[in-house]
Amino acid sequence: MKSNKKFGVCMIALVAVLFSCNSKQKEEKKTDEKPLVRLETVHAQPVEQSQDFTATVEANIVNNISPSISLRINKILVEVGDRVHKGQVLALMDRTNLVQSKTQLENIEIEYKRAEELYKVGGASKQALDTQKMQLDVARSVYQNLVDNTQLLSPIDGIVTARNYDNGDMFGAEPVVTVEQISPVKILINVSESFYTKVSKGMPVKVKVDAFDNEEFTGKVNLIYPTIDPQTRTFPVEVVMANANQKVRPGMFVRVTMNFGVKDYVVVPDQAVVKQSGAGDRFIYVYKDGKVSYNKVEIGRQLGTTYEVISGVESGDQVVVAGQSRLANGMEVEVENAK
Repeated sequence: MKSNKKFGVCMIALVAVLFSCNSKQKEEKKTDEKPLVRLETVHAQPVEQSQDFTATVEANIVNNISPSISLRINKILVEVGDRVHKGQVLALMDRTNLVQSKTQLENIEIEYKRAEELYKVGGASKQALDTQKMQLDVARSVYQNLVDNTQLLSPIDGIVTARNYDNGDMFGAEPVVTVEQISPVKILINVSESFYTKVSKGMPVKVKVDAFDNEEFTGKVNLIYPTIDPQTRTFPVEVVMANANQKVRPGMFVRVTMNFGVKDYVVVPDQAVVKQSGAGDRFIYVYKDGKVSYNKVEIGRQLGTTYEVISGVESGDQVVVAGQSRLANGMEVEVENAK
């Protein structure tokens, strides 16, 4: 009985030793396996150097129409949304002061003519005539000022975008009406200082308007501001868009695309780019002589399913496009296939 027990114990111990050896062999074999990766050879190619900017459409000209003196509003002749032309009467103001001023002007004109006749026959001095002439000039100026302020005219062709009073109101701080020129319209964008030497007046741009399902319009650079903002390292650029049909309106959100020519950059598949966890840095595994190196790269624009690489990868390099999760810098790998 004791002999059988000893035999059983020995058999269990033998099985345990064999199992342990087998597991160790499997583990060593597993450890020796190289990560399997898929490669793709990347090359430099001409890439259009365009930059997108977001902005808000502005009217080309904004005129706030108001009298220069405090008057009661007799009648406003336009409504918001009305199209007006240059010289069109927009509002009529109270004429009481104008009528009084006209009467005073007529009386002063009569007095001046008398003084002029007297001077001719020696009945008045030159000083008296000059004094009368000065009074006449002042009266004419006052009268003309009231004429200008009792009939408000539009200085531009445009559209009425605000009406701040009703008929009979006393004019206060706000303009009576606002007229904006929306053909053309302008767009102000802030461009990085790195493009300062590449922007020129008259340079064509593309404009996409969100309100019209990203419909594309054309514009051109009209004004380049001469200074760089030291805080943002950008400079303002004014873009003008013809907007002949007045479809685009002030306040709309747009995207402006500026093309700075073509430059050769290495282009890599988006699967090759690895973002470092917890940081904005990006890396690409580059394969050479059976090993991979973990290269930090500067990424440019996304071009569909690829990225332009500014630095970190050379033309002709083989980059890993699949299998990165098991990789580390300097690790030997097994290649599945290479392009």
